Amino acid sequence: MSSEVRYGIIGTGMMGMEHLYNVAHMDGAAVKAVSDPNEDCRETARKVANLAPASVFADHRDLLASGLCDAVVIASPNHTHVGILGDALVSGLHVMAEKPLATTVADCAQVVEAARTHRGVAWMALEYRYMAPIARLLEEVQGGTAGKVHMVAIREHRFPFLPKVDNWNRFTANTGGTLVEKCCHFFDLMNLIVADEPVRVLASGAQDVNHLDERYEQGVPDMLDNAYVIVEYAGGARASLDLCMFAEGSRNEQELVVVGDAAKLEAWVPESRLRIGRRSDGSIHDEVVPLRGVRYEGLHHGASYLEHVDFVDAIRTGAPAKVTLEDGMLAVAVAVAAHRSIDERRVVELAEVMPG
Repeated sequence: MSSEVRYGIIGTGMMGMEHLYNVAHMDGAAVKAVSDPNEDCRETARKVANLAPASVFADHRDLLASGLCDAVVIASPNHTHVGILGDALVSGLHVMAEKPLATTVADCAQVVEAARTHRGVAWMALEYRYMAPIARLLEEVQGGTAGKVHMVAIREHRFPFLPKVDNWNRFTANTGGTLVEKCCHFFDLMNLIVADEPVRVLASGAQDVNHLDERYEQGVPDMLDNAYVIVEYAGGARASLDLCMFAEGSRNEQELVVVGDAAKLEAWVPESRLRIGRRSDGSIHDEVVPLRGVRYEGLHHGASYLEHVDFVDAIRTGAPAKVTLEDGMLAVAVAVAAHRSIDERRVVELAEVMPG
């Protein structure tokens, strides 16, 4: 590998361009090639990255074989991840996989198995871990501030799904469903905070407001726009998700609450605040968490930039990925169990959806 980490971006829609802009703001890294089957997306990415036409590909396999890249970011539509990741892992290049890892647990397991013989870095892009107030909350929880964690509550109240190329994100068949597409971030955070095995899920949700008047060649959109999800862990801890995607008037898009036997911790995004209330003396710590080391805030408050910094560091040092494909598979498994719980109106054991 040259002193500069040479990136290829596979999929140059909204998230692919987000990754391109992040890499453009880094020292010692540059986008050297892009691929996308959509000609307009390819041309936009080519111009932004100032690439020669020979560095732009319609087929990701041509990019992988080009010799132009040391690492690739997979940012194509969800349902294409399993096939593209299989090709990328065989190529030997370092890989960052945009969330979700795949749309089904079986496909996730296939990718994880393919990665076992992969010698490069295989990184799961779950950038919410890197949002400043969430990162501070994680630091405090992992440092023992909360004590033994018993409850986690995550609320996301936000705007509807944005338009994407060919409207692929309007359909469960392409995305895996709202709880896979959007909420794998939150199930990953729950798993990380509780630091235990999720064992069962109970959920309720529906499509009540968004996209009901939209019609496409593929049909009528079927993405849930609100849900409650409860996740139980082997050691007795519980976590909940409160999702609403027609709540544009919210002060904060994400709110996280962690309660242990020693303290209650709260984090707010984008307000970027952390609050700690201790049981022992009733004291309250309240801080505004600043962005540090961020050159490009982008769509995720600088989190994607910091994720790329760690990814490049792992490439250079040979360190293991801080966020693994196994992390991505477990988050998808919780989401799949939640969708099954909604569809079948019952509690779903994680063992029902996990491979083996």
